[in-house]
Amino acid sequence: MKRKDLEIALQKVKGFDSPDPSLEQYMTPATMVSEIVFDAYRSGDVEGMKVVDLGCGTGMFTIGSWIAGAGMSTGYDVSESALSVARSNAETLCADVEFHLSDIRDVNDPADTIFMNPPFGCQNRNADRPFLDKAMELSECIYSIHMANTLDFLKAYCEEKGRRIVSSKIYKYDIPHTFAFHKKTKMTVDVAVVNIR
Repeated sequence: MKRKDLEIALQKVKGFDSPDPSLEQYMTPATMVSEIVFDAYRSGDVEGMKVVDLGCGTGMFTIGSWIAGAGMSTGYDVSESALSVARSNAETLCADVEFHLSDIRDVNDPADTIFMNPPFGCQNRNADRPFLDKAMELSECIYSIHMANTLDFLKAYCEEKGRRIVSSKIYKYDIPHTFAFHKKTKMTVDVAVVNIR
């Protein structure tokens, strides 16, 4: 599999019809997701594996994992509206994946690998913690996206739970003008993609 082919396929994944600001629903860019999934694929964390996407939104990581050869790929989200788009995206790409409506805290589906882009906590402080806790409960291998300025906290938090961040990479993340409270047409923030084991 080539990363470029994965990116081209993921560019067909549509974003949210009516994003919810309280859930911090922003589309994760196809270029970023393709790189994260491809790196995981090269590390042996995708092909033939059981993959779970926590807070899957419109299905970017769920579908990307399936394209990269996951044995099973399942997405969970609390938003029925997002899941409706995710199912449509899966149909468009003929992806054999599953999506389930669930609060993250109620997911009980152990996985070989978890991908997630949890809320950054801009609207609700510490919104990413339930995602981290659930991911560490369900899997030995997690790929997750967080604000880069929280990296030291993340390292300490994972160590408290007996885990460690084995790799991290900083990306520029463009947040388009999506909600009425946004003042700029686009805002760019630094995010850290971490692999927790």
